[in-house]
Amino acid sequence: MTDYDLVLACINGDKTAFNELLQRYKNLVYSVTLRMVNDKEEANDLAQEIFIKIYRNLEKYHPEYRFSTWVIKVATNHVIDFRRKRRQDTISIDEVGDTLAAGHTDSPEAAYIAKEQRQILHDLIDDLPDMYKIPIVLYHQQGLSYTEISEITGEPLSKVKNRIFRGRKMLKESLMENKQKDEPTREKSRITGGESYGL
Repeated sequence: MTDYDLVLACINGDKTAFNELLQRYKNLVYSVTLRMVNDKEEANDLAQEIFIKIYRNLEKYHPEYRFSTWVIKVATNHVIDFRRKRRQDTISIDEVGDTLAAGHTDSPEAAYIAKEQRQILHDLIDDLPDMYKIPIVLYHQQGLSYTEISEITGEPLSKVKNRIFRGRKMLKESLMENKQKDEPTREKSRITGGESYGL
């Protein structure tokens, strides 16, 4: 059965149909939620709330959109509301790209540096305003298209593209600033054999 077939069956009272939708999309909802709150227990609780909201609003789903896109929109809006109430600012994602460790050799020190840089990137993304953070999460981590993000956020396509571009630029500039600040430490580490890194 297609997602829409299951939606119609669920609306008509077939509870097993919703269980099938739950199985199909529970990992997606949990993944999106975890990336936005960065806490496993909290993400699990929110995911349950999101599926309750999905169940109660199935009649609002329109088949011209992919069901997965609609699910992510419900999940994203729910978490945004939750974070607004809690006044949190905790979205985090993995690497935006695989270029952080570029230029380093494959060594224990290089692995340490790469891990350190990933953590720096996480921290910098945590500092981004939601308007940049959310589309970056959806685009880079969830693999959604600009069009899908536009549908989810309700923002024009041009604005979505601009915010992802500006968000990346802000991250790049912040990474460069951190790299420049860190150069003296790395030089000391090289001279002393890595003592400042605990190697």
